[in-house]
Amino acid sequence: MLRAPADSITIAPAARATGRVQVPGDKSISHRYALLSAIADGESSITGFSPGADCAATVECLKRLGVGIRRAGAASLAIQGRGLGGLQPAPDPLDALNSGTTMRLLSGIVAAHPFRSVLTGDHSLQRRPMRRIIDPLVRMGARIEAPDGRPPLTIDGGSLQGIVHEPQVPSAQVKSGVLLAGLHASGRTRVMEVVPTRDHTERALEAFGARVDRDATGVEVAGGQRLHAQTLRVPGDISGAAFWAALAGGTPSSDVHIDGVGLNLSRIAVLEVFRRAGVRLDFTRDEEHAGEPSGTVHVSFADCESFSVGPDEVPLVIDEIPALAALAAMMPAGRTFTVRGAGELRVKESDRISSLADGFRAMGAGVEEYDDGFTLEARPLRGGAVDAAGDHRLAMAFAIAATGASSPTTISGASSVDVSYPGFFDELARLTR
Repeated sequence: MLRAPADSITIAPAARATGRVQVPGDKSISHRYALLSAIADGESSITGFSPGADCAATVECLKRLGVGIRRAGAASLAIQGRGLGGLQPAPDPLDALNSGTTMRLLSGIVAAHPFRSVLTGDHSLQRRPMRRIIDPLVRMGARIEAPDGRPPLTIDGGSLQGIVHEPQVPSAQVKSGVLLAGLHASGRTRVMEVVPTRDHTERALEAFGARVDRDATGVEVAGGQRLHAQTLRVPGDISGAAFWAALAGGTPSSDVHIDGVGLNLSRIAVLEVFRRAGVRLDFTRDEEHAGEPSGTVHVSFADCESFSVGPDEVPLVIDEIPALAALAAMMPAGRTFTVRGAGELRVKESDRISSLADGFRAMGAGVEEYDDGFTLEARPLRGGAVDAAGDHRLAMAFAIAATGASSPTTISGASSVDVSYPGFFDELARLTR
């Protein structure tokens, strides 16, 4: 494995993968703990905080809003909460960098504060649609300006009123942004969910002392609830763990243990998809902290079969689809992986469907694109040159599949892994040496 100029890395074929690995703290949970700590009463401490650039963007935005945050270690934060409605105007635009989670969730909070906030991001984030969070916040009483419904967002916040919101597309980020606004609003705010999405926000709110009402059709909070500072530990990110599961499941004679992984029921659907593909996988729940269970995932090689992910499953595995595609690319020739109902992938950090298809085709796989998904047909991988399109999950997916190619693969845009998993390539080298 050799780094090269111009943000690229070359991955050599590997005969097997073995060992134990611990993934960084869960990105989704880290965002939420930081945001809720900022609006709680008292000082919260967080360990296991995600080291990636996305969560660092959330921290920097909160600092600009007057929140006292200090590092207490490499993955530990102490956050002095300002209480509900207690943030201060930022002196300049809030830069979410590449983080859609930062923008959507923070929008819900600043929309309830009586000052103007401008939320912006990098070139990639400025292309991503934000109308699905803008519309409910405007209905609640905020004034928001956004060119073509995309960042930057100029939010004039103030007194909000609770609403009932039914997203057209299931989204945990939109749900969370609306609930965070609802926490500051008068009355009650309800988000309808025909298809369940990950529930980290609901669990985190309960951990901070809020009451969250949940039933089969949605989630509801009452406005004005005070949050109380907490001591929190973030479990390992299952989205990162999925890449090691793909590596072990697709590489002969491989056996990998992934320790300290978050095993929230709304996130482990991906493990069942791996099993459905034929991967030998089991896990144990070792502990639970602040409502978030964690444990060890053990994965070993199997001769995988064709598998698919349909529209009902997509909201629960949306971030893990690139890892599943990496496994599929390593399957015996002629077997397939089909995804439908995943049009959301076209407005992620990249057009994740098109960029994924281009990369795997360049390596030798067959890929047919649809508006809302793709079918990947496994063929002998030959390596080559691929472009991660600045997308951290694609960079990791291509790297995993590259270990099963006949020749080395050079991935451009490799540094994008720092968004969620700094040190990923070092761990890959260690597991495959």
